[in-house]
Amino acid sequence: MYRKPSFSASLLLAFAIVFAAFQPAFARDEGMFTPDRIASLGLQKRGMKIKPEDIYNPRGGGLTEAVIRLNMAGGGGCTAEFVSASGLILTNHHCVLDGLVTASSPELDLVEDGFKADDRSGEIHAEGFSINITERIEDVTARVLQGMEKLDGQERSAAITERIKELEAAENEKAGDDSIVRIYTLNNGFFYYLYQTREIKDIRMVYAPPRNIGVFGGDPDNFQWTRHTGDFAFLRAYVAPDGGTAEHSASNVPYKPKRFLTMNIGGLKENDFVFVLGYPGGTTRYRESQSIEFARDANFPFLASWLAARADALRLVSETDEEKRIALQSDIANFDNARTVYDGGRWRLRRSQVVEKRLAGEERFRSWVAANPARQQRYGTVLQELAELSAESNRYAQRDVVIRRFPEPGMAIMSQIVFATLETMGSEPLSDDELKEKRAEVEKAIAGREPIYEREMLKYFFRAFAELPEGQKFAWAEERFGKFEGRERRLAEEKFAAGIAEGDYWNIDTIMALYGPQTTEYRPERDDPRSLAIAFITERRAAEQRAQKFASQIFRLRLLYEQGMAEMKGITPYPDANFTQRFSYGNVKGYSSREAEYRSPFTTIKGMFEKDTGINPFDMPDSLKRLQAARDFGRFGEGDSVVVNFISTNDIIGGNSGSPIMNANGEQVGICFDGNYEGLGNDFYYDPDKNRTISVDIRFVLFVTEKVGNAGWILDEMRIVGGPRARAAGTCPPPATHSSPADSQQKDAAS
Repeated sequence: MYRKPSFSASLLLAFAIVFAAFQPAFARDEGMFTPDRIASLGLQKRGMKIKPEDIYNPRGGGLTEAVIRLNMAGGGGCTAEFVSASGLILTNHHCVLDGLVTASSPELDLVEDGFKADDRSGEIHAEGFSINITERIEDVTARVLQGMEKLDGQERSAAITERIKELEAAENEKAGDDSIVRIYTLNNGFFYYLYQTREIKDIRMVYAPPRNIGVFGGDPDNFQWTRHTGDFAFLRAYVAPDGGTAEHSASNVPYKPKRFLTMNIGGLKENDFVFVLGYPGGTTRYRESQSIEFARDANFPFLASWLAARADALRLVSETDEEKRIALQSDIANFDNARTVYDGGRWRLRRSQVVEKRLAGEERFRSWVAANPARQQRYGTVLQELAELSAESNRYAQRDVVIRRFPEPGMAIMSQIVFATLETMGSEPLSDDELKEKRAEVEKAIAGREPIYEREMLKYFFRAFAELPEGQKFAWAEERFGKFEGRERRLAEEKFAAGIAEGDYWNIDTIMALYGPQTTEYRPERDDPRSLAIAFITERRAAEQRAQKFASQIFRLRLLYEQGMAEMKGITPYPDANFTQRFSYGNVKGYSSREAEYRSPFTTIKGMFEKDTGINPFDMPDSLKRLQAARDFGRFGEGDSVVVNFISTNDIIGGNSGSPIMNANGEQVGICFDGNYEGLGNDFYYDPDKNRTISVDIRFVLFVTEKVGNAGWILDEMRIVGGPRARAAGTCPPPATHSSPADSQQKDAAS
């Protein structure tokens, strides 16, 4: 039995007073900070030339107003930024890939060839895309926790949930029709933050470079440095004529943002200060050692292999069908990208001994707690409780991570077999009306399914079951295939998979027959897959019970763990990322990827020549070759080429794709699009010596748009400062003067 901690009012008050005096104490450049923390970071000492309130100002007017969240058609999100007074948006090419795919056909592949509107009338609807503008950010931790001092356990959790609902309702009443207020629980309840956002739903494509610029290097170069990728695209936001949010319509007009960014083409040099604003996804920087161990040894390895299998299966589906190749290329790219994230994360957590370092920190915490009776009362059992809870939950960790993903979304027939088996286990037969409704559901579920994909994924899961360690085997798979070894087992698994995915038996009628009375004679084509479904359901229920017990206790323990660790270290932790607006800072800087190897921070078009093979994904465009040979760089060159990509020490993660990276004056100098392989695993861990953000230099963005895409009209509406003359003189451009919305509209009209 564990002892619940005391949450007396006096103890909490003392704890709050101590925390108020703490200063941040992290590895240099670590942290994805909420914007209200910027003023506390002392960035003028690092080289920042503008004031913190020029970046974030709760009264309005900061750069944060120009940085938005892009909601992607295929799900998920990126960051983007307004770069003109008429709603022009800059983001990553890979963030708009789904939109390009949707608008493509076998006759017109917009991913391969790129897209260009010659003017606003030529901009096309980015179907399924929208943006969210952050209008307000407030730390409401004190408001949420007021009066909660004497509550504990489920009573406290329920009271906090009710308080959040009340606050959200009151704030939404004041927010207006187009805005939504949501309060986020951060770090298991260490912080509570209010975000007010507005959604704009009419987003249109303006310009995207061709594949051999926007995706140059493809998957082989993913998360690698050096890079030579023009990962950028332009969009535009449209609203109703009265300025309100509206669905896509020909009558809509370009949105007039409160703030848009200035482009600086003066260039960067190593060690220059830079900062990033964006919407990073999930991090778990403060987790207990057992959580990191689970990710390293069970979750990350499985996810990497599963995503690789999904990508490979889709390649098989699309290799002889051009229409499917175009339609599936975005999914394949996403799976390849995520596979690398998890594979690199597993490698990084092991290579950097992150679990061992966290264990050492927990030993220091144990000694620190033992040295003080008050600490013993508050934190004395937290490490033991975490260890016991994790040991029980992770007892079958490697089997559970496989079971939780089976059957996966593309396995339409197997999924329907499982659903039918589940619904009929111990249930009354369906009525005629219910059967009619169910038939319509099943028809919809299996329409357009890909038998090749389902076959390959079934084969993958059977292999995954076979590779489980002793003590965690999936009993059904061992009973069915365990009598075979090596190639014979693979062949048996493949035959079984093909029978479900490509055989003559399974169709709408045989699936529906599972909902009715069953004949008693054994029919292998029917009963063997049903036995798999029954075994899966049994194991899945057991895994879910373990997960539910873990979830019911871990929230309280992780909050207590994080509070204790922070108190011991004397820090106020920055909140973990959660797709809300954040700030990170750093410097342009190379790194040593391994012994005796140093990687400098800039690449140029010349490096594309070195990689060029003429074959996808290293087929450098002829247009770039001609421009480089002629040194026809316009105002965007530096020396004998154009800088393509650069790296910096900024702390970012997925979701930051498309984030503006800005110089000390708050002017955009690039777009973040990737991190380096050595820096993966950064959801748990940041290493200032290895973690690097990879960005497209803004000069390459503008150079390609103007000189390759012949879309100079886009640049005409942007504010561009700096240039070769400023660099040659060795001076920095003056701090940007940002116009009011009225001034911006006048500039737009003039252009």
